[in-house]
Parts: sequence; structure tokens; C-alpha cells
Amino acid sequence: MDDLEFIQKCVKGDKQSWDEFVDKYSRLIYNYIYSVLNAKGCVLAQDNINDIFQEIFLSLVKDNFKKLKTFQARNGSSLASWLRQVTINKAIDYLRKVKPAVSLDEESEDGLSLKEILADDSISIKNMLNQDEKLKILKECIERLDKNDKYFLELHIRRGLKLEELKKHFKLSRPAIDMRKSRLIERLRDCFRGKGFWLDF
Repeated sequence: MDDLEFIQKCVKGDKQSWDEFVDKYSRLIYNYIYSVLNAKGCVLAQDNINDIFQEIFLSLVKDNFKKLKTFQARNGSSLASWLRQVTINKAIDYLRKVKPAVSLDEESEDGLSLKEILADDSISIKNMLNQDEKLKILKECIERLDKNDKYFLELHIRRGLKLEELKKHFKLSRPAIDMRKSRLIERLRDCFRGKGFWLDF
């Protein structure tokens, strides 16, 4: 029996099929939730994670399985991959609502420029935020910066000046330039976080 036939039996009220669905996909959904939290750098209490799980299951069965009926196995999509997308969307919606505390690692000394960090196209960011939304938020956050920080960004990102060149331009030591960059990144992080988004940089 393929995924589509299996789901059709579930939505028609076949108890054995529904029990099988719950047994088979509960752990998978939990794993997807943890993947989203990990990608976003978020730490939630188990109660919150259970809330997300319950919201996902309720969304599937609400209004006589309306959401679950939308699974059509199009383009060879498996039920597992469809549930992954449903879980990602629901988990992000939940995080936007509750805005939990975020665990951020110290910035590594790997030489990444601010441009490279902000342009991170890893799956955890690219799949969570559409490009228009991300650009809009970035512009809003940059607008909140003071004129000196905006000037730093203009030189470093738009004009492509390296940190060594910025050191000469601002007549500052390299540690002072590095500290300025670090504080600027932290301000942008805080701004994103304040708008309900989590970037893992």
C-alpha cells in the first residue's frame, strides 16, 4: 500500500490505519521539531516541544482531516517529506508566537566576513525564511543602526573593504575593528531575534 492509499484510509476513519500513522510518524515529527530548533539555535522546554507536536497533530485532523487530505503525493513526494514541511512551518509559526530565549554560541575566529555571515544560504535559513521577508527585516534592522555603524556596513559590505583596509580607514587597531564588527553583528542578531526570527550565526 502506497502513502496516498494509506492516508486515504486514515481520513476515512480506519482506526487501524490511524493508529499505525500515529505510531509510525510521531517520532519522525518530533525529530523534525528538534531539527528546526537546532537550526534556529533555540532551546525550549519539553512542554513547549509537546505543544508544537500537539498543534501539528491537531492541524492534521481538524475539520475532518482537512489538512491531511491535502497530501497528494505529487511529484513523487513521500508522506514523510510532506510531514517534514508541515512540521517546519508549524514549528516556525510557534517560535514566532512565543519568541523563546535563544542560545547563541560565541562567534568563532574563522575569518568570515559580515557579508558572508548575512548571506548564509544554508538550508536552515534558506528554507525557513523567504528571500523577500529576510531582506525586509535586514533593511529594517540596518535602519535602526546609528550612522557610524551604517557607514561601517557600507564600506565593508557594499564597497567590499577588508577588515585590514577598514583598520586604516578608521585609524583603529585590528582588535578594535574586530570588536566593532562583533558588536555590530550582535546588534543585528538582537534585532532579528526581536522580530521573532533566529539566525544561527
